[in-house]
Amino acid sequence: MTIESSFDVVVIGAGPVGLACAIEVQRRGFSVVAVDKGALVNSIIGYPTNMEFFSTPELLEIGGHPFPTSHYKPLREDGLDYYRRVAFAENIPLRLYERVMGLEGGLGQYEVVTEKGRIKCRYVIIATGFYDVPNYLNVPGEDLPHVNHYYKEPYAHTGQQVVIVGAKNSSAKAALQLLRAGADVTMVIRGAEISQSVKYWIRPDLVNRIKEGRIKALFNTSIQHITPEAVEVQTPTGLETLPAAYVYALTGYHPDFRFLADLGITCQTDAAQTPTHDAETLETNRPGVYLAGTVCGGLNTSRWFIENGRYHAQVIAARLAGEKAPELPEVLQPVQLS
Repeated sequence: MTIESSFDVVVIGAGPVGLACAIEVQRRGFSVVAVDKGALVNSIIGYPTNMEFFSTPELLEIGGHPFPTSHYKPLREDGLDYYRRVAFAENIPLRLYERVMGLEGGLGQYEVVTEKGRIKCRYVIIATGFYDVPNYLNVPGEDLPHVNHYYKEPYAHTGQQVVIVGAKNSSAKAALQLLRAGADVTMVIRGAEISQSVKYWIRPDLVNRIKEGRIKALFNTSIQHITPEAVEVQTPTGLETLPAAYVYALTGYHPDFRFLADLGITCQTDAAQTPTHDAETLETNRPGVYLAGTVCGGLNTSRWFIENGRYHAQVIAARLAGEKAPELPEVLQPVQLS
């Protein structure tokens, strides 16, 4: 059955930044709906079990709602509960598990086309993040069932030989958890060292475990081929075969550029493939269509996160309401959350 409806604003993406946008425009008298192809805050659902945010609670708050937690840095489960309660407290209309397929029309007369129907609206805010599209290795065997680009928890790998590709925060935390759950861990690292961007309380732990030999690390090494039982790698001294019952290719993620193109959003020719938008107003090349959050940075996924991307909601809402954009705090400067 085709569903047809009408709102002033459609927010595509029901993550923390998308919810912040919906809250701010709704408070200014606009009718709004948040549409997402997955669950509420779907990316956080995909985070590792008991993952610790790198931010303190007040930097993750949206809509002025306090983030109560007993942890100095909230866990994934704290975030899931907090954003759910905020969405319900603000009575934000949600259309979840509904994929957006395209965007038709123009300023003031848009139609968001979904797999279930059409939503008429005046404005569109795209807050789709970047966590849904992995940076693939593009090697044979990457599509095998024991290869995963998302790490959840270590317990299924006790006694197994596990290969981790990558050397940033996600890889570092996965390697340490897997080691302590009894896995035999080998890291395949393209560079010459563990990334300096790994958080200061995690990096020394990993470096010392490598020095001890409890985690094997192959530096200046790249994956060549994945088989059901092993990984073939190119090391500085030649080809090597690593036994592997499971492979975590934790090489990062990027925005869904194909989806942006389906919405008519162009990208720049810079190295980050930055989606076209005005840096001050956040309006894209389609009038009345705005970007918010991580998607603004293109491949530069370390530029915007919850703690600074949430302020995009205030900028866009003020723009739609004809208000002066608010003075924003220093937290709007680029930071790295994970």
